[in-house]
Amino acid sequence: MLLRLTFLLLLALNLTVASWIVFGERPPPRPPATDPGVAELRLLSERPPPPAANPSAELAQAPRAAQPGDRCMTLGPFDTEADMRAALDALNPRVPRIQYREEQAATARGWWVYLPAMATREQALTAARALAARGVRDYYVVTAGDRQNTISLGLFRDQANAGRRQAQIAALGFKPALSQRIEQVPQYFVDFVEPTAPGFDWRTLVANASTIGEHASACF
Repeated sequence: MLLRLTFLLLLALNLTVASWIVFGERPPPRPPATDPGVAELRLLSERPPPPAANPSAELAQAPRAAQPGDRCMTLGPFDTEADMRAALDALNPRVPRIQYREEQAATARGWWVYLPAMATREQALTAARALAARGVRDYYVVTAGDRQNTISLGLFRDQANAGRRQAQIAALGFKPALSQRIEQVPQYFVDFVEPTAPGFDWRTLVANASTIGEHASACF
């Protein structure tokens, strides 16, 4: 009798669980992970690989290789880097190949009158006091660098004005020197291969073309 009751109890329990699974209330669906219209976040590892590059497209953008019959031209020097880059941008779409260069050039920057460097700082100061005692006010004692203990007596654009200053100081019993000031300044050039199509004239493309030099050059 006990065994029969246990069997019936287990049977009833199983039927109850089965009914709850089949007919019970299902959980509501999960809300979407993103708002409408917003792309779903994906890990980098889940993204598809990028399409392979097209070699022909890359070659189409590359400059043409040098040819035996190429004629090359150099423009410059340009006054400023901005002028050079403006010319480069104007010519670049219309020529087979182009480049720019920056070079250093020695340029005269006027004339300098001075008393040559003394052996010591004290000697330079003594000479400066002697200049002041004779009424000279425009001078400067160089305190550092390659010209240390030199006494500058003036910078001049015109050589004649520099010569008059030198004579004025010499008349006071000093021995001033006169030299031209030379500085290294950058100069900018544009080199390009002339296109074979007729009618090309760089002067119609570059601003202030009348002030820019040109000459044939070796191809690059």
